[in-house]
Amino acid sequence: MATNYPALATPSRVTADFSLVPIGSQTASFSQQIAEIQRLLTWSGLKYQMTATGTTIEGPWDQVSQVIGYAHTLVHQAGIARIQTDIRMMTRTDKVQPMEGNIASVERILSAA
Repeated sequence: MATNYPALATPSRVTADFSLVPIGSQTASFSQQIAEIQRLLTWSGLKYQMTATGTTIEGPWDQVSQVIGYAHTLVHQAGIARIQTDIRMMTRTDKVQPMEGNIASVERILSAA
């Protein structure tokens, strides 16, 4: 079935929050793998922020998606056979707002109260 979509392209920038969850691991500790993922993110040159339950990463859509895929590869190479990943992605077309801008906006409201 042929479709005639107008010219489509992925958004130029994305902020993604992702969390890799190993399934079937013999241990509850995942710190070593998280450290490797943080090294990968530093190597990528993309802006990122680790949180207690995941990582937020910002950059071009294709690069962000690729780095999340690389993170999967690192965890598989550590011997984890199965991984489930939760990803939330945000894009904007009305303005450029880095991930810090979202936090600063809420903090301004809180400080005015």
